Amino acid sequence: MIDLSESTPFASGSNRHCYRHPDHPDRCLKLIRRENIEARYQRQPAAKKLLGKQRLDDNLQELTAHLQSAIQRPLRQGKEALVWAHLPRFFGQTVTAQGVANESELMMAVDGRPAETFEHYLQRVGFDELAESLVQEFTVWLRDTGILTRNLLPHNLVLGVRDNRTRLVLVDGLGAPAIPSLLSASAHWRLHYLDRRIRRFYKRIEWETSGRNQPWEQSQRL
Repeated sequence: MIDLSESTPFASGSNRHCYRHPDHPDRCLKLIRRENIEARYQRQPAAKKLLGKQRLDDNLQELTAHLQSAIQRPLRQGKEALVWAHLPRFFGQTVTAQGVANESELMMAVDGRPAETFEHYLQRVGFDELAESLVQEFTVWLRDTGILTRNLLPHNLVLGVRDNRTRLVLVDGLGAPAIPSLLSASAHWRLHYLDRRIRRFYKRIEWETSGRNQPWEQSQRL
């Protein structure tokens, strides 16, 4: 069994730690931060607590998100290159001594290190010509595939190398809440949903690059 007790995460979010797979250096293992899940659960009102803790588990949400028809149908048709053009290849779940982890491709930069987040790139360089072209390519792919995502946040995307060139790759935030997922059976509604996500993404980029002068929650309503 894989033991990560002596390993250091190469990245961490509020809900998960990301480790380099000890046996497959080109893959990563995402482990839930149970203490944070518990804290989120305890902060919720009683009515939401009745829904249980599983809905707060990002690994389970990610597993479900990969089952959406916009991913599974093209995979069955042999269109793997299309699906994984802007997503890490997903290998399912792996048992570790620290719990069940989601295993996926580790996106790398040109220099061989884990890929830089788009958030960090915007802070370092800004929304330059390269960033603009990467976003355009990514959003065209979203519309073409119809793959559902949650709100597109720069810290959930990385500048990874795919087919010897840099692309934006979504490493977190795949899938949609339950109701939008059900409504997505309508092609018209699916495109409407994606267009809303894309418009909000551009607004988020503007907020990230304009000094974050006000809270995002307030800015996104303007």
